Amino acid sequence: MRILLVAGGWSTEREISLKGAASIAAALRERGHDVTLFDLSDGFDKLLALAEKHDAAFLNLHGQPGEDGLVQAILDRAGCPYQGSGPAGSFLALNKAAGKALFRLAGLRTPDYEFLPVRPGADWKCSLPFPLFVKSNTGGSSIDLFRVNDEAQLKEALDTLFSQHQEVLVETLIPGREVTCGVVGREGEERALAPVLIVPKREFFDFHDKYAADGAAEICPAPLSAELTAKVQEAAVAAHRCLGLSGYSRTDFRLTDEGELFALEVNTLPGMTDASLVPKEAAAEGMAFGELLEMLLSYAMEKKA
Repeated sequence: MRILLVAGGWSTEREISLKGAASIAAALRERGHDVTLFDLSDGFDKLLALAEKHDAAFLNLHGQPGEDGLVQAILDRAGCPYQGSGPAGSFLALNKAAGKALFRLAGLRTPDYEFLPVRPGADWKCSLPFPLFVKSNTGGSSIDLFRVNDEAQLKEALDTLFSQHQEVLVETLIPGREVTCGVVGREGEERALAPVLIVPKREFFDFHDKYAADGAAEICPAPLSAELTAKVQEAAVAAHRCLGLSGYSRTDFRLTDEGELFALEVNTLPGMTDASLVPKEAAAEGMAFGELLEMLLSYAMEKKA
């Protein structure tokens, strides 16, 4: 199969995207596919013409463009199938405030939050109790993620994010453990993979903990009871479906000591190296990295057919 591997771009997660793309290209070529690696920064206007020359695209983009559904919309116009969700689901998942509103509509618990699309006035006071997390509403990879414990730290975090012209989400910190769970499958046949328990080395699961060699421990399958495992898996499938996603996704949760589960956000283009979370979950079921990639592409080809 001729596969257009789209990566890079110009988001703050560009380097992570390119690193993952190298692993994807190697795995697909090993399985006999003809792979063209295309960095969006090399000419966004070339995407349509390249797409028409390939059987399918594999997207390994993080942030915008890519997770916002723009590239998916262009590929739809070109008639080029791609793995994962379409434009609408991608955009809803990337926008944390929109995703959290849909979680609640679907009966999923999510931490209380305030959405700040623009800088509030000088007399604004957050209605949520400290400590809080402050993050970009459409960012990822824990870049510019702040844990704040008082008004001074909150102001500093808001100044940083608004100076970058970002929308801001302020969210209640839920004490407990970090758990994530992937979902794979055709529409209507989605199933959850084995959850992963994340044990940060630092105060919280930040950029360093995600990507450094001495970062967080990622235990898969998560050492949870059968009841809690099922609860996480059911919630991951529910989050996937309530956003209208397809192919695969990964939902991040906070799990309290009392067994309460809170959905944080859904990633429609999760990391794709053989050491990333969804591939780890697939490997726990005996699925090789290249096999997982081919399965996701097969869903794309079926949708086109």
